[in-house]
Amino acid sequence: MSLDLYFQRFAFCERQIQTPPHPNLGLVVVIPCFDEPDLVSSLESLQACERPGCATEVIVVVNSSEDSAADALARNQETLAQTGRWISAHKDARLAFHLLHFPELARKQAGVGLARKIGMDEALRRLSDVGKPDGVIACFDADCTCDPNYLAAVERHFLQHPRSPGCSIYFEHPISGPRDPRIYEAITLYELHLRFYVQALRWAGFPHACHTIGSAMAVRAEAYRKQGGMNRRQAGEDFYFLQKIIPLGGFTEILCTRVIPSPRPSDRVPFGTGKAVRGYLNQPVLRTYPLRAFADLRKFFGRLKTMRKGKAWRNELPETVETFLATLRFEQALEEMRLNTSSEESFQKRFFRWFNAFAVMKFIHHARDRFYGDADVQIEALKLWKELTNEGTPSRSLRELLEEYRARDRRPWSP
Repeated sequence: MSLDLYFQRFAFCERQIQTPPHPNLGLVVVIPCFDEPDLVSSLESLQACERPGCATEVIVVVNSSEDSAADALARNQETLAQTGRWISAHKDARLAFHLLHFPELARKQAGVGLARKIGMDEALRRLSDVGKPDGVIACFDADCTCDPNYLAAVERHFLQHPRSPGCSIYFEHPISGPRDPRIYEAITLYELHLRFYVQALRWAGFPHACHTIGSAMAVRAEAYRKQGGMNRRQAGEDFYFLQKIIPLGGFTEILCTRVIPSPRPSDRVPFGTGKAVRGYLNQPVLRTYPLRAFADLRKFFGRLKTMRKGKAWRNELPETVETFLATLRFEQALEEMRLNTSSEESFQKRFFRWFNAFAVMKFIHHARDRFYGDADVQIEALKLWKELTNEGTPSRSLRELLEEYRARDRRPWSP
């Protein structure tokens, strides 16, 4: 798909930034911003970063819908004024900040997905202007900070992995500080839930198990364009977008730096971090998926070799899997996989393109909702830790357990 065709088919708006980019532009950081009280702290965190070899831009998209509340609109106006002054005081040709404003977006479209899309499309234009199809578009959030090596680490990673179309970036929420202690308890549980889910998928044998956090991901401009760009979803846009990038192969992780998302409660999106923390403050319970669902998935994935050969792979298949496959026309899909692959490797690639991250999540929900119910985060994470480490029955406090999972997530992984 050519650049012109991409913008004809997928663009939301025309070019927004008229000043030409630095000739050596190679990295653009995109930040959606709605009803944020302290955007400047995020910009200061980026401004304090070690400079990469290439020039960098930061594009902030302050946005609101046609029916946004008056207090949110007032906060946006305050953000625009404060940030405009800050940008004027921090001129740097090799790290330029741009502020875009999109008020009164259509209610059905307005949200974080569209805001990311506006910024990422503009980043694509900027990188295309300087002939950098392999330039990098990084996603950040207006309530995040980062380690001082963040910008340099992103640039270096893509130089070291020239075939990688995109990556996730290691993240850690603050789990102590000046806020209400219940907020830190909530975010500790929620982050443990996120890490448990990814590690459980890896244990089950799913080859595309990666974190899909909107504030901690990056993609090459060319891959972004070829895959049709960012979607306009009002939540979960990061997960859906990365499911177009990860299956391309070569998806990587940056583990040598950190994005630090805010733990604060929020009702701006229907699910996610802020919503989970808000819910915990109202009712101190935060649940996760049962490990038994992942164990069933592990048994299913463990039969791929016999599945390809047409042997009796369904013998003693878990009922959760049997009932789920019955909803998918699986036999027809399996026959097509067998007919169109000539090796074990090609069969598995085709299988996991079909039984992808969407199917995996649907199965986990199916097993939870119809068979096992949800479960305590700490208990399930301890069960999985025992499976991963063979250390018997582990004894860990909630915070210690999260630190163990963080350390495991920060080690390189390959399926």
